[in-house]
Amino acid sequence: MTSGRRGKRLMAEMNVVPYIDVMLVLLIIFMITAPLLTQGIKVDLPKAATEPLTQDMTEHPPLILGVDKAGSFYLNIGENEEAAIGDDTVVDRVAAVLRREPKTAVLIKADRGVPYGRVVEGMVLLQQAGAEKVGFITDPAEARRAQKKPS
Repeated sequence: MTSGRRGKRLMAEMNVVPYIDVMLVLLIIFMITAPLLTQGIKVDLPKAATEPLTQDMTEHPPLILGVDKAGSFYLNIGENEEAAIGDDTVVDRVAAVLRREPKTAVLIKADRGVPYGRVVEGMVLLQQAGAEKVGFITDPAEARRAQKKPS
């Protein structure tokens, strides 16, 4: 070895500055895209102190039939989840999913201002599509707070 190479030693430390830059860029991307991922219709859920479902939702995400104040139906599957759909479309889409995955949970998410008859119509449509059990989505946090308030 020559005398010029003896003076320089290899640096064994890892430079983490580029990794920090990448992490910050990813953080900004996630902060921008996270609000865009929340979709759906605005529904004022009824308050009820219920226990959460015990079914593993990661394997088969539930089918959710939404009913807004006007009584329009929305389904969390399809090309546009925020577009109202007709009764026949509800039956067709739910039947197709239940044929592929019969263990899929079927839930109704209805606004508290919806007439009861319209919710029952939704249940009938789900049963026509092959759903044996239909559950309801409520807002348990508000109900628990109301129960804990002293009278």
